[in-house]
Amino acid sequence: MPIGNMLQQEKDGVVFLTFPALSEEPGFRHAFSTRVGGVSEGEFAALNLSFGRGDPEENVRENYRRISLAAGFDPQSLVFSAQDHHTVVRRVTEADRGKGIWREKDYQSVDGLITDQPGLTLVTHYADCVPLFFLDPVHRAIGLTHAGWRGTVAGIGPITVERMREEFGTDPKDLKAAVGPSIGRCCYEVDEAVAEPVRKLTTPSGDPVLFPKGNGKYQLDLWELNRQLLLGAGILPERIEVGRVCTCCHSDLLFSHRATAGKRGGLAAFLEIVPE
Repeated sequence: MPIGNMLQQEKDGVVFLTFPALSEEPGFRHAFSTRVGGVSEGEFAALNLSFGRGDPEENVRENYRRISLAAGFDPQSLVFSAQDHHTVVRRVTEADRGKGIWREKDYQSVDGLITDQPGLTLVTHYADCVPLFFLDPVHRAIGLTHAGWRGTVAGIGPITVERMREEFGTDPKDLKAAVGPSIGRCCYEVDEAVAEPVRKLTTPSGDPVLFPKGNGKYQLDLWELNRQLLLGAGILPERIEVGRVCTCCHSDLLFSHRATAGKRGGLAAFLEIVPE
């Protein structure tokens, strides 16, 4: 079933979202979670994928097992980011398999993951921030990045592209990219502290991403801002898909920090190179 520019899929009671443009690229697998199909209760109901918010860890692990199996990932193959709204992008390898869920992470401040290792599933976490997916079909490499407003303004999207070029020889023109579910312009009101650094950015088209409301308030379009920054990094416009699914508008389906005043579980993005 379509939702925005994405597809809502269901298997064994677990609901997840995918991009048609990414799904048509052979040799890769991706998904974005919803809150439907897990075992968590109360404000975490039901498919909470965030540790450390008060939901029993065994529930969160079971939720990861369920969505992994539903979307086609090996639960043992997951490797987590360590997000704190900065711009470190880490290359992960087979040695990192299971870190964050089955094994302790030995790294901090990692908001982006890249790999060319088939069968290793990258996982990043959300509840309104922007997930950025990157596929390099030429070099069989992938990237998955968490972009809140701070990371977006600091250029984590272009930094991910550059890291893939350094590590794998990626040409930005070969990349397919997608801007996943997050809080949309419709719901994302910000103040001058956010608006000022956004205004200082130079984007290729110059199209507006800030929309004044008066009294020092603005609506910020993080989808368009990230799209323009990816264009500036050399990705072709026809190879960038914007999901156009607002987590806040769809808080019955997706966890949203803003919609629930922080009383919520968490979502996750998944990306893998399928083993041949």
